[in-house]
Amino acid sequence: QVQVVESGGGLVQPGESLRLSCAASTSTFIIYDMGWYRQAPGKQRELVATVTRGGNTNYADSVKGRFTISRDNAKKSVYLQMNSLKPEDTAVYYCKANGRRTPFTEGQDFWGQGTQVTVSS
Repeated sequence: QVQVVESGGGLVQPGESLRLSCAASTSTFIIYDMGWYRQAPGKQRELVATVTRGGNTNYADSVKGRFTISRDNAKKSVYLQMNSLKPEDTAVYYCKANGRRTPFTEGQDFWGQGTQVTVSS
């Protein structure tokens, strides 16, 4: 199995920055794509940003130019640097790690418990 643990959420004012961290813990799975998703009250969970094992990134239009995703393969970790935060960024942020037992087997998604980000003055 894969344990996914997020950290770094909190309360900030509009325009401020926050950095989220996520670590995947496993001794039996190879970690491939990792990403951040968020869910605001009353809304569906949505993609924020993803990064492949090779470093290719993808962002939601709403965060392009403000958020930066990065990863450390050796630490099985992914980070989300969030700048110029807006009230509409308020949500629970979830980390997802896609893992495979071997390079030839089907991938499985593992989710963290989420970390709250609140942007308010």
